[in-house]
Amino acid sequence: MKQISITTEYIKLDSLLKFAGLVDSGGIAKSIIQNNLVKVNNEICSQRGKKIYKGDIIIFDGKTLKIV
Repeated sequence: MKQISITTEYIKLDSLLKFAGLVDSGGIAKSIIQNNLVKVNNEICSQRGKKIYKGDIIIFDGKTLKIV
């Protein structure tokens, strides 16, 4: 599990995928999220603007991220 540190209260899901280096662009992140390929706290999430907070767990493409 990779830990991703944020310094703000939250980060939007599409921005997080880009920030963590899992996708190259926001457009790719949008497509991946809309195709139900991302889980947030073990539930499929299709909202690209979903607010991700410290303690949340993101799963995508066999990789697990914990927000700290």
